[in-house]
Amino acid sequence: MTKVSRDDIELSGAQLNLEGQTTPRQASSVIVIRGATETLEVLLVKRNPAQRFMGGVWVFPGGAVDDHEGEGDEAHRAAGVRELEEEAAIIGVDAASLVKFSRWITPAEITIRFDTHFFIARLPQGAQPRVDGQECVDMGWFTPQGALDANRDEKIVLVFPTIKHLEQLSRFASADDLLGYATGREVIAVQPKIIMSGEVARIVLPGEPGFDE
Repeated sequence: MTKVSRDDIELSGAQLNLEGQTTPRQASSVIVIRGATETLEVLLVKRNPAQRFMGGVWVFPGGAVDDHEGEGDEAHRAAGVRELEEEAAIIGVDAASLVKFSRWITPAEITIRFDTHFFIARLPQGAQPRVDGQECVDMGWFTPQGALDANRDEKIVLVFPTIKHLEQLSRFASADDLLGYATGREVIAVQPKIIMSGEVARIVLPGEPGFDE
């Protein structure tokens, strides 16, 4: 369970909508990893601070599925590959090789919602990621715990879903260990809830106290 203020939520560009529900837009995000048997590092990109939605936040490369990409798993994979090229100049990733890791749906209490499918991809040999300078203005390789520590020390800004993914990734000692765990794993959608108490919002995950109340 994570506590944030109403201002924190609105600063991220995700305004509260406690009276109705917005249909989530389909989206894809790719956790690019490097390392083999001894290390695990993930790529994070910094969104342009001028952007209304999550400006200045560090995220995994990703974005909404375009209409021409169709529907279903193939569309999410195509969008993930496209976003890697657009945001991080990473080419050569085969959509079929993406390993599905998780699926997160923005809480119903948020106005701007996404149904995001997260995939894992190894950094292709010889690839040299770089940001586009418009949508994304910086990037970095982090160990999962290193990214969490940088967020704690206010060196970078992370949002709830990224933090939760990094916490899960930090349990793996190497890239090979992570892929061994994720390959062939059944993915169950996660949709947190937001529970308001005055001006403080609690983000509650399934299974946590208060989720079913």
